[in-house]
Amino acid sequence: MEPSFIPQYQKPDEPGVAMNFDNTVSLLQRVGPEDTFDQAAREAFRLIREAQRQYPDWPRVFYLEIEGHKGEQKGYDSDFFEFQQEFWFATIAHFVTAFETPLVGGLMNPQPQRNDIPDELSINTPESGDDA
Repeated sequence: MEPSFIPQYQKPDEPGVAMNFDNTVSLLQRVGPEDTFDQAAREAFRLIREAQRQYPDWPRVFYLEIEGHKGEQKGYDSDFFEFQQEFWFATIAHFVTAFETPLVGGLMNPQPQRNDIPDELSINTPESGDDA
């Protein structure tokens, strides 16, 4: 198993996409208390797409910060527990070399990073029943 180490020196100071001196790309997403699951999911996907557009196929490291959204599920409300557990591993983790989330800490992707990022993100929400 790969070590759970992600260098902090690569973490950008501001949200967005940043090129590193070692030919890797760092992405930082800050989720605020007012952000919904849908907004956070779309922003994470947008950052992945933007990194691929700017730096095609470069290794990506994604840093996620979450402010607010406190709750009973390991410290997070149900939406942002699900965001970090289900959505992150099912949707985002495949498209990065490594990532760091508040819930799981830093992890390396045991598989090669995928670069075949879909054009769109489709989210089914129980409230709408429609693809978003």
